[in-house]
Amino acid sequence: MDLKNEIESIWERRDELGPQSTEEAALVRQAVGLLDSGEARVAEVGPDGDVVVHAWLKQAVLLLFKLSAIEVTELGPFEYADRIPLKRGYREAGVRAVPGASARWGSYIGRGAVLMPSYVNIGARVGEGTMVDTWATVGSCAQVGRGVHLSGGVGIGGVLEPPQAAPVVIGDQALIGSRCMITQGARVGEGAVLGEGCVLNPGIPVIDAGTGEELSRGVVPPWSVGIGATRSRTYPGGTFGLPCILVVRRLEPGQRHSTAQLEQLLREHGAGG
Repeated sequence: MDLKNEIESIWERRDELGPQSTEEAALVRQAVGLLDSGEARVAEVGPDGDVVVHAWLKQAVLLLFKLSAIEVTELGPFEYADRIPLKRGYREAGVRAVPGASARWGSYIGRGAVLMPSYVNIGARVGEGTMVDTWATVGSCAQVGRGVHLSGGVGIGGVLEPPQAAPVVIGDQALIGSRCMITQGARVGEGAVLGEGCVLNPGIPVIDAGTGEELSRGVVPPWSVGIGATRSRTYPGGTFGLPCILVVRRLEPGQRHSTAQLEQLLREHGAGG
């Protein structure tokens, strides 16, 4: 609580500060270090199912940019100039990071996770045993659970400002198909499956294919299979198909499919390769 109060106090004085503010920078790095080690997290799902945001930790991330000078890093023929260093110590943390993968310091990568050539931004959390596949990105402060598969090219959006805004949350054991885009605080429940190319944000309807009922906006229920679809809407200029997510199957909690079974299921609904 003392550190939280210190960060909130520094935040109120942020316009007066810069890289020369060494005492404040030390406290900010202490807070971001808690995110890096996994001892703290920007957001979590509370007992009532709502997302609880710890705004002071977002403030710490924003302050870190303000209080840090740009430093140059050279790696072979590559040169980088950034205010935030890259994450290190993968082997000790039990993480496999393939060449081309990068994560910023201040992100947490859980033991047993695999990073293919991909990117994880500061403040994000990637749970134990999760696969971040080739060219997938995990934005600032996004929360990705345990045993998740983010397939190739998936974009998990980030959110830093305003500090109280809820980030994207992906539940444990979810499977996100290739090229899906999940942004602006949308949520995918535990064990849910999204077919390739889905777009999900808080304005996208999630609809039960069996009943036509709109289940939510921007929230895919746990243990369900969703595919990208369109829903007709008439405007003065004509009738157009607007994107939605169609829930085509409910799974038993804990039920897992093989990749072949999932591909067959998605093909049956016109969403497979």
